[in-house]
Amino acid sequence: MFVPPATDRPVWSSADEPTLRELTERARATLGTPWPTPLARDFARYFRDGDRDTYEQAIWGRHQRLARAVVLAAATLDPVWLDEVADGVTLFCEQSTWCWPAHDDTFTRHGSVLPTVTDPCVDLGAGEVAADLAWTDHVLGAQLDERYPGLRARIRHEVSVRVLQPFIERRDWHWLGLDGHVHNWNPWIHSNVLIAATLLGFPGRLTDLVAEGIGLYAAAVPADGAIDEGYHYWWHGALPYLETLERLGQDLDPALIDFPHRVHLGGPWYLNHADGPARPSAHQPWHVLYRLARAAGARDALAHAATHRRPGEAVAHESHGLGYLLQAVVDQDWIAAVPGTSPLPRDVWFPSTQVLLARPAAGSAAGLTLAVKGGHNGENHNHNDVGSFIVARDGVPVLVDPGRPTYTAQTFGPRRYEIWTMRSTWHNTPSIRGSEQAAGRSFAARDVAVDVGAATMTLDLAAAYPRDDVRRWTRTARLDRDTGTITVRDSWELLPGSGRTVIHLIAAGGVTLTGGGADIDGVSVTWGDLPCTVTARSLDDPMLTDVWGERLTRLDIDVTTLGPVGTLELTVKERR
Repeated sequence: MFVPPATDRPVWSSADEPTLRELTERARATLGTPWPTPLARDFARYFRDGDRDTYEQAIWGRHQRLARAVVLAAATLDPVWLDEVADGVTLFCEQSTWCWPAHDDTFTRHGSVLPTVTDPCVDLGAGEVAADLAWTDHVLGAQLDERYPGLRARIRHEVSVRVLQPFIERRDWHWLGLDGHVHNWNPWIHSNVLIAATLLGFPGRLTDLVAEGIGLYAAAVPADGAIDEGYHYWWHGALPYLETLERLGQDLDPALIDFPHRVHLGGPWYLNHADGPARPSAHQPWHVLYRLARAAGARDALAHAATHRRPGEAVAHESHGLGYLLQAVVDQDWIAAVPGTSPLPRDVWFPSTQVLLARPAAGSAAGLTLAVKGGHNGENHNHNDVGSFIVARDGVPVLVDPGRPTYTAQTFGPRRYEIWTMRSTWHNTPSIRGSEQAAGRSFAARDVAVDVGAATMTLDLAAAYPRDDVRRWTRTARLDRDTGTITVRDSWELLPGSGRTVIHLIAAGGVTLTGGGADIDGVSVTWGDLPCTVTARSLDDPMLTDVWGERLTRLDIDVTTLGPVGTLELTVKERR
């Protein structure tokens, strides 16, 4: 969407008032206080103790403070906010690097734990700063020329030297996907490069390279519109991809636009797998989905986006990013949007990722919803979760995927699968003779069969385990729409051997064991006369506590006594 400069007073005088009011309140609370400062010691911590969050929080604080100031300066032309903008822009221009420490190749290329200013790295963070400075220049160019002559030249110099020139000159960036591994970095960075090049008036060569690079992502997007990184990363990969298509004048992909509503469980809850929370932040740029859905004629996606419009409330938040905030406050279609209801399709099947979601009836989250995942353990942002399932009651997950904690150096390093949330032992999967699932594309579901109309999925989990004594482990998960009951039937055939075999269930909420089962917040789970141990996991990471509260509970159903050839049927019912 085009955002006019602040000189277009008819547009800016009609900017969304509730949003401006909230921005003003938050902006005045920090006005005159020191800006967040990214410190050398915090950058170096990534290489020393693995902490990346402390440094990143300071960067995000700068982005949000600048975003508030830019919008308020454009809406009011008040010199107070223009001064705040100039301070923020200059601080970014004087920052040693725009790259996040976890992404900077300064250590591998130069052996340094601090930024190498003569060899800038282009990553997600660098793209974000380049785009923010470009938006600032575009919207407030005339005002900056009058009050801060020379600042716009500084913006162009820094964006060119730190992002645009390295983007052109180095074509070995791993995120381009030249090796065939394409993920969300590709569109996220290309989108911001295109914004910076377009708004700052740099040559068309950049646009050609963006179109070429985004084509690699386009080739990797499956026809069903599934995102293997899950719902959370749709906003940080698929969405900027769609926006880039829009800016390049190319056709949009309706299947990709439909993904968010197809994985909606109900209310604030979404089907999560990989590194995504089941209850994401409420601050998503829904206005962008609304605009793209209108352009593509995607009626269900349009209705879903509209459910997040609250008349009389702010249309966006600065945590969206400056570009999204600017678009929202002047988007009269979004401001006037009438809230609707989420389509909540009855059946959803993504063959590319082997994810099935089924609920009793379309248009309602009432009752039990079943989601089952096949796939493999080499997906982007992978968790070892082949064959895992989720059960939600009235749209709220009860048997759950925990999601992920705050990122550290370990998260994307060789010890990733020592993190408990990434392991199959904390997903609704079996551990076979003491073995959990292994990471890698070869550890995958096989013989996957789906009857979408019957809400049934069958798959063999054997190949997900690094063992040669598992001939098969067949799991059949089904939602019976007549009774509202979910059954998960495991049958297995193992070669002679020893070791404890358990089926894990991860529960949110209160758990009470009963004879041959458990009650979990209004849901009854039964498995018969088999021993079960309970492990309560206290949570202290805000990425987890914000979703689940103080704890999650793991139930380990011991099926060892059923022998090397056996069957267990798990039944899940509502307790009304």
